[in-house]
Amino acid sequence: PILASAHENGCICLWSIQGNLVKELLPFSKYPSAPLTALCTDISTKMLLAGSKEGHIMCWSIASFLEDPQNSKNQIKEELCWRAHSNEVVDLFHEEKKNVVVTASIDGSVRLWCGMNGHYLGYFGQPRKFELSDISRLILPCDVNKFPTIIKEESKHMEKKKFEYPLILDRDK
Repeated sequence: PILASAHENGCICLWSIQGNLVKELLPFSKYPSAPLTALCTDISTKMLLAGSKEGHIMCWSIASFLEDPQNSKNQIKEELCWRAHSNEVVDLFHEEKKNVVVTASIDGSVRLWCGMNGHYLGYFGQPRKFELSDISRLILPCDVNKFPTIIKEESKHMEKKKFEYPLILDRDK
């Protein structure tokens, strides 16, 4: 078993149940790291989702990593990032059977998104029924103006790297 924790610096830490740090992740996106406010997985723990204070949702594929965390070939891959709300995300969950992500914001809105591509499906309280079969429509809520970003390439920025900067006195300089 692996425990995941979301942090104010935008980092996700994965821990063993003995309390040892297994891996640190930073979201790879064009947006600056924001404090993470919500975290969830799907039932089969293939996907890890995080919501941020800025209203973004990030989605990682974690299935191969969880099979063998010691194998360096089994990486965690960020697959999708989108702006879900204009305010802080306070909760989210992934319904695996229909592949839908439900997000809730501090402003009181609850929205439905396609889990495959982050396309907007609607909000709770809307007058029409949710149309889950047509996931190709590219519509956005009124307060969001950026379409989802599908991350295709492996990024070197996903893992938090540790650097040492020793102070060395150089009298010649």
